Amino acid sequence: MPFEGLDIVVIAIVVLIILVLFAGIKTVKQGYNYTVERFGRYTRTLQPGLSIIVPFLDRIGVRINMMEQVLDVPTQEVITRDNATVAVDGVTFYQILDAAKAAYEVSGLENAVLNLTMTNIRTVMGSMDLDELLSKRDEINERILRVVDEAVAPWGLKITRIEIKDINPPADLVASMGRQMKAEREKRAQVLEAEGFKQSEILKAEGEKQAVILEAEAQKEAAFREAEAREREAEAEARATQVVSDAIGAGNSQAINYFVAQKYIEALGKIASADNQKIIMMPLEATSLIGSIAGIGEISKDLFGKGSSGDGSGNGGGGSGGSGGSSTPPTRPKPAPKRETKTLPSGFGSINPRED
Repeated sequence: MPFEGLDIVVIAIVVLIILVLFAGIKTVKQGYNYTVERFGRYTRTLQPGLSIIVPFLDRIGVRINMMEQVLDVPTQEVITRDNATVAVDGVTFYQILDAAKAAYEVSGLENAVLNLTMTNIRTVMGSMDLDELLSKRDEINERILRVVDEAVAPWGLKITRIEIKDINPPADLVASMGRQMKAEREKRAQVLEAEGFKQSEILKAEGEKQAVILEAEAQKEAAFREAEAREREAEAEARATQVVSDAIGAGNSQAINYFVAQKYIEALGKIASADNQKIIMMPLEATSLIGSIAGIGEISKDLFGKGSSGDGSGNGGGGSGGSGGSSTPPTRPKPAPKRETKTLPSGFGSINPRED
């Protein structure tokens, strides 16, 4: 059955409707934005999902990738501030934030970002010395990122990271740096060794100083104690002498016998222990010493007498002194005793009795 005119019109209308639907319905993938142009002029941006445009009047302009993208920076030579030539490469991470600006504000977006990054790498690294270049990569990355991000802001871009991958100095410069590093480490080792020796000497000197101080303190303490001992010895000697003197004054002949014999024996001991005496010629014998002590005792008895047997010229010395009587002493005052000097046995001097 041949188509009539009405049927042809209906079919044409259906085909037109299908074409209009295809032309007006657009699907945008996730991670992309589409710009819409009407008669060549930007009108709006399509977000991910299903969108409708005016068929035959609007069209899709530019499909923009909104995901973060990576751009390799090729190797380039950079001359540092100290005239060292190094080969540098890197990598740039960026993301488009405004699809319209990225599409219509700059032509050749990736090429523009690449050239801007390379230029700023040469600028930043050229203002630094080689040592700074090798040791301050974080500072270099931060400075380049700040400059490039500010420059691409009108393009609707955000530079997220810029990293310097490799810095390669020439081979001869690397060898020179190796020698410099070796010399520096040797210098540090020598400095540390010298510091250690210095500290050792200081500690040694401090130890010797403390030892001398302690020795002086010990000598001071020893001298003090020795003087105190001598003082106590002198006090004991004085007390002993006083006791002996009091005993002699009281008529005790044994005290003077002990005192004289002790001094005599001490004198003989000092003579015998002298370093310059090898042979000692002693005219005295032990019996003579004993006889001398006995003689001292007799002299003491004669000098001081006893209460029961005094003679007329002795201690009691009255007008009628007997030879062994027990008469009562007179009440009149006693006359002053007469001083006598008696000769001691051989080896002694003379003893002068004290006046009572």
